[in-house]
Amino acid sequence: MDDKRLSGIRKAAILLLTVSEDAAAEILKRLDRDSVTDVTREIAGLGQVKPDLCNSVVEEFYNLALAQSYAEQGGILLAKTLLEQSLPKEEAERVMEHIEQTVNATPFAFLHKAESENLLTFIQDEHPQTIALILSHLPPEKAGEVLGGLSQEKQSEVVVRIARMEQTNPEVIREVERGLEGRLSAIVSQTFEKAGGVETVASILNLADRTTEKAILEQLETVDPELVEQIRRLMFVFEDINLVDDRGIQTVLKEVDNSDLALALKTASEELKEKIFRNMSERAAAMINEEMEYMGPVRLADVEAAQQKIVDIVRRLDDAGEIVIAGRGGAGDIIV
Repeated sequence: MDDKRLSGIRKAAILLLTVSEDAAAEILKRLDRDSVTDVTREIAGLGQVKPDLCNSVVEEFYNLALAQSYAEQGGILLAKTLLEQSLPKEEAERVMEHIEQTVNATPFAFLHKAESENLLTFIQDEHPQTIALILSHLPPEKAGEVLGGLSQEKQSEVVVRIARMEQTNPEVIREVERGLEGRLSAIVSQTFEKAGGVETVASILNLADRTTEKAILEQLETVDPELVEQIRRLMFVFEDINLVDDRGIQTVLKEVDNSDLALALKTASEELKEKIFRNMSERAAAMINEEMEYMGPVRLADVEAAQQKIVDIVRRLDDAGEIVIAGRGGAGDIIV
């Protein structure tokens, strides 16, 4: 089959077949759930793929990645010039068309490379709704840094607006971009774009420093406690217990019921199981393993409920400063 007639999903499936399993798994981790489902279903139904088709798909991916790199480093015009020098004219035009659509479909792309401190100065006097719109389109780490520089009152207001944001008309995005940049990319998709939501807030706060996160959630709790609980549940999930150091794991285990632990570990990764068992006595670990073995089939809802109980314990101990969770925002937190 001509590779130009292949769907994007099929090309993605073929591309994943050409890399190692570890690399393919790492790529799938970065996709949304629907895309993972579509791609894995496509892989399952592929069968044998001719080497020349694999090579063609890989070459197309390489050209797109190269063009994207050119566009990010020096703009669309430089990308076009470089591609025209290295590819046949028709191929260069096809790749550039795809890249232009990708770049122009990214709202506020021109802010992504700005230093957080400069960006804060640039937007801090904007209306909270405008700031919320901008932050919801930035990488979570940068958005968290900017959020941490706002006043506490504005932080709370911005977080509420991000959490309640659902769909934003591209016309509104264009108007805000014009005000900030003075110009716009040539094409912005006319479809409504999903941005914001509780997940966005959780991602941002996960990468904000601990002081900022705590201040925002405490202030927000006085306004909307239910929203705060939703955010907290998304900020730390059961597998994140891997981020707790060994001493912290031991502290957590003292407060966890063995039955809850056995149930919670039914769907846990091998890495997490190993970490937990490593911080228990051999006898206790053997008892948990035995209970898991003889437990038989259980409802997923029961497993998730047991996991949530343990997550709640971890969060409580973290709030009390009794354990340390690595990988949280706040490089200034020094552990001695």
